Parts: sequence; structure tokens; C-alpha cells
Amino acid sequence: MSNECGRKVYIVDGSRTPQLKSRGKVGPFSAADLAVAAAKPLLLRHNFPLETLDEVILGCMMPGEREANIARVAALRLGIPQNVPAWTVQRNCASGMQSVDSAYRNIRNGDADLILAGGTESMSRAPVLHNHTMVDWLGDFMRARSIGQKLQVISQLRGKHLKPIIALIHGLTDDTVGLNMGETAEIIANNFGITREQMDEYSMNSHHRLAKAFKAGYLEEIEVLYDGKGNYYDHDDGVRADSTVESLAKLRPAFDRKYGKVTAGNSAQITDGAAWLLVASEDAVKKYDLPVMASIGDTQWAGLDPAVMGMGPVHAMTPIMQRNQLSIDDIDYWEINEAFATQVLGCVEAWQQDAYCQQKLDLEKAMGKIPYEKLNIDGGGVSLGHPVGASGARIILHLCKILQRTNAKQGIASLCIGGGQGGAVLIRNESEKLTNAEAA
Repeated sequence: MSNECGRKVYIVDGSRTPQLKSRGKVGPFSAADLAVAAAKPLLLRHNFPLETLDEVILGCMMPGEREANIARVAALRLGIPQNVPAWTVQRNCASGMQSVDSAYRNIRNGDADLILAGGTESMSRAPVLHNHTMVDWLGDFMRARSIGQKLQVISQLRGKHLKPIIALIHGLTDDTVGLNMGETAEIIANNFGITREQMDEYSMNSHHRLAKAFKAGYLEEIEVLYDGKGNYYDHDDGVRADSTVESLAKLRPAFDRKYGKVTAGNSAQITDGAAWLLVASEDAVKKYDLPVMASIGDTQWAGLDPAVMGMGPVHAMTPIMQRNQLSIDDIDYWEINEAFATQVLGCVEAWQQDAYCQQKLDLEKAMGKIPYEKLNIDGGGVSLGHPVGASGARIILHLCKILQRTNAKQGIASLCIGGGQGGAVLIRNESEKLTNAEAA
């Protein structure tokens, strides 16, 4: 079913925080802090009254203990009036993309005109939980009334009570198939014969591309962060500009110690970050004299075997290509989130195989090869990280920026999703630069 059956939907503008690598301790910003810091300059750039926003939608996987319905928390902290509703969405790795898709559908269907949509995640602050034994012990202690009763409960405290539950580890594991995300990446590497050298070379290039993009000023969507100690953060701090295949080759496999190929160096970094987009109807664009970066042409969600969740992008992108009668040559740029180097390489390889395209995607033949020079041209999750709730919004925003600066017509942003899903969005350049070029 075509998604282009209603009103045209525009992406007006967007911004994001730098993505800060988690270094084994609590990061300086909560998920709500990041969301507020990214949205404030975006809203200040435009003159529409905040009460004209129809809603705020924010993707987040692991909000903090004080961030229930984090979209509402962020909206109120931003000074958005109380009568503007806000709601949080969660589709694992694509939560940020889901927020944009939800905004797109509400505007396309005539239910809204102006929506602030995005994603945020503070992975360094992922919850560390008590186990059930400890919860029961705490219950017994709270019910004890006398000092004697409390001492008796205290005497029952053992080491087993103190064993923590690391939410991040469980969140990156699919219990239905008993595999963590890294193990699913190993399966893809084996299925497509992807070598360790290929993964490491791809990862090295991701770092080099990100470093080059920052130096060239191509990451203008980043808003500087300031913490309460006078420190500032103005770039994605996980980038390693000096990365080489040789240095990456020294890292040990992280998930299959004996036979594995997937390492910390060729996997997405665990990071904190947020990204927003301002999404609008044509009526809102005209009424508030808003600029336009791009339009959303189509969206798609797909499901597949959780054991090979990394193949989600090809399952989501294929229906978009078919519906819009597009060939690979028709797409100017691709943003496929780099959960793992092997996962992106596997998606590229799958579209080149007749057997995969026929058996898994219901195509008559192979789709073709995505040119490397058009794929993740400014780096990706391997070099700048993958704050789960934010990445979907970030790649859409950056794709819009790429289309603008290259005067290209259209691109596709896509992610794999833990649990066996894929998401994709078709983006079309609507900037003044493109309009003037076509008129000439």
C-alpha cells in the first residue's frame, strides 16, 4: 500500500547533540538533558509560537527513573505550553525513526500540521537493577517493625542479594532466540562469508569519513553541549582519526572468543546523544514562513528472524524501492545505521544475490549493488556511536543535510532493529538550492 495517499509532509529543520562515548561510568547528561539541549536552539531558530505545535514525539529505549514519558518531560522543560501533548515511542534501535514516522503519518492524514519529533538516549545511564532476591529482602526489611525484627532480616543478607542486573546487557540480548546483538552479527558474517579484514577496513573508513566530515564542517547539525562544571562538548568524541586496519586487527573478538570476527572496533559504540526534526505540512510551512530541507516520500517497517536482525534494512528498503519504482541508480545517497560493520556489509551483499532476493524478498532477481561512495559517506555508528533511541532521527537528519550540500534529489535512511525488524524512510530534497538548479 502506498504511503503517498495524503498531504505532503516536509522536514523543516533539525539538530542534534554530539554523540558522547560511554566510558564505563555515568555520563554527564541524562536522556532528558540531551533532548532539551538539542531542541532548544532548533526552536529558537524559528518564529512560530510554541503553542502552535500539535504534539511532541520522542523515541527512547531506556529513560531514567525521573523520566517517565520522557517526551513530556523534555517538552515542559523546553517551555512548550502545557496544552501541547507529548508522547514517547519505543521501537528499540529505530525509536527515533518511529517518532518521525508517527509525525509523518499524523500530518499526512490531516491530524496535525506541526510536530517536533526525535529521539534521545543516555546509554551510560542505563539502569542497574536489584535482582528479585534483593527486592524480596527489601520488602521483608520494610515490613519489619521492631529493631529485633530488622536485625533478623539483616542477618539474612547474602552476597547473592547484591548481584546486579545490568539492563544494558539484557537490552542488547534477544531472549526469544537467546542471542545478543553481537552474536547475530556473527551469524550474518558467516552467512555471507564476510571476513574480519573486510569488517575492519569498513570500520577504519567509517572513522576516517567522520573525521573528514567534521574537519570540513559537514556536521553543522551538531549543537554544543555544556555541563554544570564548565566543560563543553562539540563533536562526536568516539572518532579515531588515526584508526588503521592493523590497529583494529589487534582487538579480540567480543562475542565469540574462539572463532568470532566481531570486535568492539567493528561494532557501534555505546553512546549518549539526541536528535530532533521539525516536521510540517505545507499549510504550516506557508503560514509560519518556514524553510524546507526535505520531504518524506515513503516509510516502511519489516519483520524478520531475530537471529539475523541486522538484515532488517534490506527487508524495509525493498518495498519502498518497489512501490516507488526505483532502481539503485535512482537513489543518490544511503544512510544505513552501522550497528556492526558486518551488518551493513551483509545488507549490501544480500541485494547482490539472486537467491537471497528471490527467497527472502520476493524479487525476481538481485536488486544490485549499493555504491560504497554513496553509502554512509560521513561515517556512521561504528565511528560516532549508536545511542539506540536517537539513531533513527539522526540518520534522517544527516541524510537531509547530505542531500542539501550535494544538491542531490533523494536518499534512503534505514536501520536494523533488535528483535528482528527493519525500518526505512525515503527522503526527497526540497531545498531552495535544488529548486533553483532545476529551474535553471
